[in-house]
Parts: sequence; C-alpha cells; structure tokens
Amino acid sequence: MSRVAAIDCGTNSIRLLVADVTEHDDGRRDLRDIYRGMRIVRLGQGVDATGRLAEEALERTRAALVDYAAMAARKGVERVRMVATSATRDASNREDFFAMVREVLGVDAEVISGEEEARLSFTGAVGDLDPLDGPFVVTDVGGGSTEVVVGTWDGVRADVAAAHSADVGCVRLTERCLHSDPPTADEVREAEKVARQVLDEAFAAVDCSGATTWVGVAGTVTTLSAIAQDLPEYDPVAIHLSHISQNRVERISEELLGMSHDERAAIGSMHPGRVDVIGGGALVVKVLAEELAERAGITGVTVSEHDILDGIALSIS
Repeated sequence: MSRVAAIDCGTNSIRLLVADVTEHDDGRRDLRDIYRGMRIVRLGQGVDATGRLAEEALERTRAALVDYAAMAARKGVERVRMVATSATRDASNREDFFAMVREVLGVDAEVISGEEEARLSFTGAVGDLDPLDGPFVVTDVGGGSTEVVVGTWDGVRADVAAAHSADVGCVRLTERCLHSDPPTADEVREAEKVARQVLDEAFAAVDCSGATTWVGVAGTVTTLSAIAQDLPEYDPVAIHLSHISQNRVERISEELLGMSHDERAAIGSMHPGRVDVIGGGALVVKVLAEELAERAGITGVTVSEHDILDGIALSIS
C-alpha cells in the first residue's frame, strides 16, 4: 500500500485527492480516500480572449497549491502527480504556470492530451459500476473542454474504445456567448448552436451507438444532480450514482439559464465559484443528453462523484 496525492488543475477548479492505493495480485488497484479538496481558481479566466493566463488567476492557483502541498505533507504522502488540462494547453505564458507549480510542489505539472484526460476520467468514473451495465459512455464537462469516451469495464480494468476532447466547457461557452444577466434568448440560442457544432465533432470521432449507460462526471453534472434532488446543501454521498432523466436535465438547464446571478447564488447546493458558469455547463449537458438519446437511445445520466482525480491517483506507480 502506498499513499499518493493526485491533483487535477482544470480551467475552472483545482482539486486534490489524498488516498491509499492497494494493489492486488490480480492487478486490481483499490483507492481508500484520506482527503478530498476543491478550490475554484478560474485559471482559464480570459484565456480565450487574451491567449494568456491572467496574473490574478495564477496567484489564486498558487494559493491553492500552497495549501495542497501542506496537506500532502501532513498526511504523509509518498508520491504526487499533478495534471493540467485545457487552460494551460494554449496559454502563451504557460511557462510561468509550470515554474510556479515546480516551486510550490516540487514536481512538474503534466499537460496531458485530451485523449489521456478522457482515459483517466473513464477509469475513475466506472469503478463503482456494474460491468454488466456497459458499454459505457463517460462525459466530463470541464471549464474549457468536454471529454467524451466510450469503453467497457470488467471489474478489474477499463478498456477504452474511443475518446475525444471537445473545446467546449462551462467557462469557455459562458465567456463566448452568455454575456447578459440572465442570458438573452439570442445568447442562449447561439450558445446551444456552438455547443452542438463542437460536440458533433466529438460524436463523429466517438461512436456511441453501442453504449447502454451514460455516466457524467465533474462539477457541472454533480451540481445538476444536487438541484434535481433539491438538496439543501451539496452532499456527495447523495449525488454519487444518482440518476437524472433527459427531461429533467432539459428543465434544469432552461431554469438555470432563465435565472439571474443572485437567483443562482441562492441555490443551497451551488458552489459560489460555479454561479457564473453553471448555465453554460448545464447547456452543454443538455446537448449531450439530446445527442445520446438520438444516437444511443440513452434517456438519462448516471452521475459519478469519481472521475479524473481518481484515475490520476490510480495511475501513480
């Protein structure tokens, strides 16, 4: 058994998982959670418009990493792996980010490909599911990108058949299209058009027609689950492996896009850092729901609290 720390630095949030990993003779690797943490740092703030990581975004990320490094030390972590996704792929000042991570954590951040991001997300997402419910299509709606991956799970290993990373997420879509409070009907129509065009490319690359179960991971879909269940506060136990029907996804998306900032902020289960971008994220999930109903006959999403963070932890050797 070894104690590891996995860090996932996305466009909107940065998360930490400290876990004990046990490897069995048959190749299975089990995780036992020690600590999970999440901070909204909005690293991708303005990247689409400027091509650069904002100084204030880098400083927010530094502050979170300082806390994470201290937590890892207190918990006796032996190995650390940090992956960085969409926001850092395109930024002209990405080296400032890498140097900061190296200074704070003592390890290099890995900018992983969209395909690797999808594979890790899939591995983390399906671990608690019945293999007989597969093949699975896993979607990870992040801040700057959405991963779509199809594969199977035999209870020991995940076998990924195809994966694609699409350049649309809650932050990217909001910054591009949803400028008003609440968004206008024209803005919503344009945002849906953009999301559908980008996701069409993903579905052209990933054949979902044989999938039987849709699994959604990451903060947008887990927040939608909390809203669907009318939870007074965010409850990961109630959210994990919950189900949202396609019709419910569509209604919640429409409701969120019709709310003002203050109305969204008043939702008890809403993380403050998601208030500004949850409408864009919900619209991406709505388009995914419609596409998967048409392409695979799947009429709802199983929501998993386990995702790329768990996949990263399991990948540490």
